[in-house]
Amino acid sequence: MSETSGPPAGSSPSYLRFFPYDEPYDHQREAMGTIHEALEAGTDVLFEGATGTGKTLAALAPALEHARETDKTVVITTNVHQQTRQFRREASAIADATDLRAVVFRGKASMCHIDVGYQECQALRDTTRELVETERDQAELERKQRELLEESQAGDSEAGEARGAVMDELEAVEEELADFGDRATCDHYYQNLTADTDDFFAWLYDDVRTPDEIYEYAEGAGMCGYELLKEGVEGVDLVVCNYHHLLDPVIREQFFRWLGRDPEDVIAVFDEAHNVEDAAREHARRTLTETTLEEALDELTGVEDPRREAAENVLSTFRDALATAYGEALSGPESPAERTVGEDWEDLAVDNEEGRDELTLAFLRAYTGPGVEGELDRAVELGRELDERYEDAYRSGETSVRKECQTLQAARFLAAWLEEGDAAGTYPVVSVRREQGSRGGDAAGTGGDGGGPDGAGSEGGRSGGEVYGRAELYTCIPEEVTSSLFGSLHASVLMSATLRPFAVTEDVLGLESPETLAYGPQFPEGRRRTYAVDGPALFASRRDDRRVQETVTEVLEDAARMTPGNTLAFFPSYAEAARYHERVSVGTRYLDEAGTPARELRERFAGDDDGVLFTSLWGTLGEGVSFDGDDARTVVVVGVPYPHLDERMEAVQEAYDGAFEVGEDEAVGATVAGEDAGWHYAVEVPTVRKTRQALGRVVRSPEDFGVRVLLDARYTERAEVEMGEYAVRGAFPPEERAEMVDLDPGKLKFAMLNFYQDMDGYEGDPPAP
Repeated sequence: MSETSGPPAGSSPSYLRFFPYDEPYDHQREAMGTIHEALEAGTDVLFEGATGTGKTLAALAPALEHARETDKTVVITTNVHQQTRQFRREASAIADATDLRAVVFRGKASMCHIDVGYQECQALRDTTRELVETERDQAELERKQRELLEESQAGDSEAGEARGAVMDELEAVEEELADFGDRATCDHYYQNLTADTDDFFAWLYDDVRTPDEIYEYAEGAGMCGYELLKEGVEGVDLVVCNYHHLLDPVIREQFFRWLGRDPEDVIAVFDEAHNVEDAAREHARRTLTETTLEEALDELTGVEDPRREAAENVLSTFRDALATAYGEALSGPESPAERTVGEDWEDLAVDNEEGRDELTLAFLRAYTGPGVEGELDRAVELGRELDERYEDAYRSGETSVRKECQTLQAARFLAAWLEEGDAAGTYPVVSVRREQGSRGGDAAGTGGDGGGPDGAGSEGGRSGGEVYGRAELYTCIPEEVTSSLFGSLHASVLMSATLRPFAVTEDVLGLESPETLAYGPQFPEGRRRTYAVDGPALFASRRDDRRVQETVTEVLEDAARMTPGNTLAFFPSYAEAARYHERVSVGTRYLDEAGTPARELRERFAGDDDGVLFTSLWGTLGEGVSFDGDDARTVVVVGVPYPHLDERMEAVQEAYDGAFEVGEDEAVGATVAGEDAGWHYAVEVPTVRKTRQALGRVVRSPEDFGVRVLLDARYTERAEVEMGEYAVRGAFPPEERAEMVDLDPGKLKFAMLNFYQDMDGYEGDPPAP
């Protein structure tokens, strides 16, 4: 740690050596100083900065400096692919300016040269390593016997006796090598272990290489790029990776081992950190399908073991209970009939306000035997032993594929379900889907890229058209996942354009007294306008009203017609986006829908000059995607896009109600009146963050200009007085509220015309209002 509290008077801070450009902005310099001090104190940082504030370098420069001073590693992580590419460019710029070793890390699933799952890959690695070690033993014994032969021929009698012993060892090793002929190995990994990799690592550290570049290099050399990257990541200064490398506990443990670091020697920088809440829930979820239960019971049929009966009893009872639970739920008055169940998982209400859920009750009512706990322990023990057998069979060459133990998966899940299903913050869920053809079942375990540390899982299969079920343990409060992570790291910087209210982020993620920084838009205010259009309040119950639809259509057409370039239109759902895609008749219309790759759609839209893109605010185009210049001049958010308020969301609200209290909120400037913590934390704050992210898709540079439109009466100042708890303007940060201009629907076109004329935005005559 640095022994001084700051640089000498008149000198530049040492962390500026990691700033690769001429001079930081004033606010950027201030942020770097604050972050550096926080890292020296081991304090987490919540850092909100609007587009253009230079958050990445403001966080990286002091983090890299502190890591260099204290022998730590910086990990910067995001869940947005475009940001990963941006981080690589920033890291490359830093490496050009100063000494820096950085790598971009990606999961095994997208880098495997032979396309096998995690367990099979692990077995291949181990067998290949054994093969290489055995070959090395053979080579060493060959060398020894040749030396002893020479000594024996020179008259050394003891050398002759020693050579005999060596020849015996050599014969045994050669027999071992012969056995490898029937065992599966990985040729790519074999090359890693036997070829000279110095050229690869010299190339790797010469710049900041992308995973695709690493894959191509390794493919050309016949090596495994993923395993080379794992070997090369140890001791680097900076790693760029995906969220799951930190949020998944199993993957994180392996990842830190590859880094050669303990958690306290890691500084984590989370980008788009407003997404950590949902990502943590996803990584914490555990599922088990009826398919896996059936496969486990099939697996047990051929097993000769005294524990088999216990395993069959508890697993078959749980399978039957699952069918009973979803069967009764489907026949209930508020549930969909079985014939309406589609191919997507659909949740069914099985939770009870009093006592355990319906699935657990069905299981306990149906169970007969010496005791659930004892039989379940025996099932887990048997599952572990079967899994070891499958591992040994694959390594010895008895099987060509590494079999997954379904009994172990099912028994472990059932144990967790019974132990944790009624815990605070955990919501038991039963879902159903209709199978069409032959498709995957599930991988019981954590979320992310799969069930193993390398990001690959296994799935069961099921064919036919029947309905089948899935049990899931859903974690409502992310703090249960994230607090241990943040508590174990040296420090973290969580940055986003929409982190406020900081108190909510702090509570939800379990952060202890973090440093907070907030910087609003840094581009000239005169080059943007934010209009709150006092149109109808688009409650779900009013969306089918003909007059409401006509008003929304007219406003959208006015906005598109007055825009010198493209218009983005965000809606509460894809269904609403499709509705207005059909109604609006201005410009070239683009619809974001299933089956259309987001990147391809964005490129086609950006290549137009009068396009209107209709999408959901909860889709992939609402954040982390840049629309620079006239790629999109105007953005319209239609309605207040609350998420679908299903049973899961109600469970989250209930959990938040029990865990948190709404108090003084720095984003609002006063106590949030008329709201409970569940609604505020779980619904309103995430919705307003999504809205703010969508507004940030336009005006991306100091030279850029554009209009942001909020189309719903609930965004207006009038709503604060007349609509009470339904008003949402107060949930925006103060400086953003100050920029909002209230307009009647018919006035928007004139306001936009005047603004874009002032910006000289039109080529030729402006459009007529």
